[in-house]
Amino acid sequence: MTQHRMTSQKQNGRPVDEAAKRQPFSIRNIVKTLGPGLITGAADDDPSGIGTYSQAGAQLGYGIGWTMLLTFPLMTAIQEISARVGRVSGHGIAGNVCRHYPGWLLVIVVALLFIANTVNIAADLSAMADAARLLIGGPAILYVVLFGVTSVAAQIFMNYRRYVAVLKWLTLSLFAYVAALAFAKVSWTEALAGALLPRINWSADYFTTIVAILGTTISPYLFFWQASQEAEEQRIDPDKHPLIKRHYGVRREFWRIRADTITGMAFSNVIALSIIITAAATLHAAGKTDIQTSAQAAEALRPIAGPFAEVIFALGIVGTGLLAIPVLAGATAYAVSEGRRWPVGLTRKPREAIAFYSVLALSGGIGVVLNFTPIDPISALYWSAVVNGVLAVPVMVLLMFMARHKEVMGRFVIGGWLYWLGWLSTAAMALSVIAMGIGLLI
Repeated sequence: MTQHRMTSQKQNGRPVDEAAKRQPFSIRNIVKTLGPGLITGAADDDPSGIGTYSQAGAQLGYGIGWTMLLTFPLMTAIQEISARVGRVSGHGIAGNVCRHYPGWLLVIVVALLFIANTVNIAADLSAMADAARLLIGGPAILYVVLFGVTSVAAQIFMNYRRYVAVLKWLTLSLFAYVAALAFAKVSWTEALAGALLPRINWSADYFTTIVAILGTTISPYLFFWQASQEAEEQRIDPDKHPLIKRHYGVRREFWRIRADTITGMAFSNVIALSIIITAAATLHAAGKTDIQTSAQAAEALRPIAGPFAEVIFALGIVGTGLLAIPVLAGATAYAVSEGRRWPVGLTRKPREAIAFYSVLALSGGIGVVLNFTPIDPISALYWSAVVNGVLAVPVMVLLMFMARHKEVMGRFVIGGWLYWLGWLSTAAMALSVIAMGIGLLI
């Protein structure tokens, strides 16, 4: 009876918020509200990111853990701003750039994003293949093809809602790194001190690691993905429209976005901190500081923390790779297609968005092919990080101007503490890129 009355109210034009308010509190309802932010945060801990956090913990020990508390508010702010732009305007970042900014700016941003994301896909596939080889043996290149084809095919042929549900389930794979802590003899006093009390080591290696962490956690493809996913949700939900066109439900939507984003970014940082602590308690404590990749970290854990730690770590690499590659390829496809005003969206059938899915397949396909060339994907990842770092700054500046652009945001221009925290995040990223540039020149 109650459900019928709620439905009737909605059909008679009553605001959706009334029905929403009457839904009983439950964990299931909370989980249903999580989506783009949760997936974005989990995808941030991709295999290349796992390699960066492992390297940081192995080289610098517990003392680098404080960076996770630093990056949390910064990445949360910029991701929430990205999500709001998508939800309010009904377009992703590239879609808004092509409508309100010069064409040359769009070309540069999208070209750099395509290059960085494709190289990142190649590096992630390489790491996943090495992890699979550790687990079950066999040729790594076979796993590269298998993972690459599976990730792309799932995006193209799976039903959108089912596919998003799969991505949400894949976020659970990251708990492998929380489980890995059980096999590490952690000095929790030192770990807590490292997380809460910054200890600066005035050396080139130390600041290079901080730059790498910032570049790994605040990445342009995450901005594009979350904004586009907020716009995507409006194509499949008849009750959702761009807020600039239909204003009711604004407060509820902004609270949903904030809860989703904070949850996703907190999850991302807890996992990253778990990886740092595991590496510090095992690899750094044993004097193994020359870790370069996530697969090397998994392999190095075996003689120190036992075979189960190695298996858990390796499984996490595969699971998070299966989550991150679709986000990387999807963000590329959204950026290119929105910029060209082609039909976009994972909700569309392949024949309805041929160009969109072609870009997605091309990005994933090149990522696979790069593993067959003399180019070392891990070395290429270094330059991908450079491109990502350089690209992040102008994209973040552009995003901050977009957040105040009345033609984009209407009456919902972003201000207050969120706006200034977004600029602080942008400034921190700019300083990290300057530091990285100085490091390359020295």
